Amino acid sequence: MTKFIAYVLATLMCTWSANAQTTFPNKPVKLMVGAGAGGGTDIIARMLAEKMSDSLKGNFIVENKPGASNTIAADLTAKAAPDGHTLLVATNTGQAIAPHLIKLSFDPMKDLIPVGLVVTVPNVLVVGAAVPANTVKELVALMKAKPEAFKYASSGVGSTQHIAGEGFDIAAGVKSIHIPYKGSTQAHLDIIAGNVQMMFDTTSSAMGQIKAGKFKPLAVTTPQRSAELPDVPTLAEAGVAGFEMSTWYGVFVTAGTPSDVVTKLQNELARIIKLPDVQAKLKGLGGEPGTISPDEFSKLNKQEFERFGKLIKQANIKM
Repeated sequence: MTKFIAYVLATLMCTWSANAQTTFPNKPVKLMVGAGAGGGTDIIARMLAEKMSDSLKGNFIVENKPGASNTIAADLTAKAAPDGHTLLVATNTGQAIAPHLIKLSFDPMKDLIPVGLVVTVPNVLVVGAAVPANTVKELVALMKAKPEAFKYASSGVGSTQHIAGEGFDIAAGVKSIHIPYKGSTQAHLDIIAGNVQMMFDTTSSAMGQIKAGKFKPLAVTTPQRSAELPDVPTLAEAGVAGFEMSTWYGVFVTAGTPSDVVTKLQNELARIIKLPDVQAKLKGLGGEPGTISPDEFSKLNKQEFERFGKLIKQANIKM
């Protein structure tokens, strides 16, 4: 009798597991974005939502929750029901930098499971079209002539743009004023209007303004030049060596989500990234599409967390 009951229970569990795999998603899936509409994270999230809606036959909706260096969206995802219906489209700003500056009510290393890396993009030093500098050397000369007269924008305190700006000041021997925003969109408007002079934005976010002639790209903050900006030198080539910065975009899901759902999401994300039109769009944003496995992405996440923690402590960066 005991063996029979065990057999029945095992059969029911297998049936439940099979149903769970076939019914996901069974309600709208939220893609949480920690920045405003129009920025790089938002662009990538909406592309993923469209592709996932088509292939998984569900309703994937982007929800923008800007502020607190992208951690509001992360907090909501970490505390969501662990069923795979809340995803986080994150950057290393919220995952690896902000936790060292903001007291969080969740642990980004434990409460969020990496689904996969979408793309890695360079940060690019841009200035407004009205700024009378066409090279990094000319910009540094202007900044030294008028100490603290230059302002640089970022998508928030603790963002990669913020850290890059602090690193540039140290490496170039200048002093600029940091102006944080809740996302790149408002920062762009102020740069175009001349209220702020510069920004270390991601290429994914800044490329539209660069192509429109509203931003002048002076240098990328990576070891190699960007394929989409081949004529723009690296900071080292432009004469300012000492720091590098790139931004990665990845997808996470709430810890505790059933393993079959996590695997389904991981496989789907990997498939989407390989699509020719997605590859073209990611490269058009100046990025390098992700090719590493979820485990490798998890290791990258932890390495970045430790690297930025040391950098923030050394530079004495505070909120």
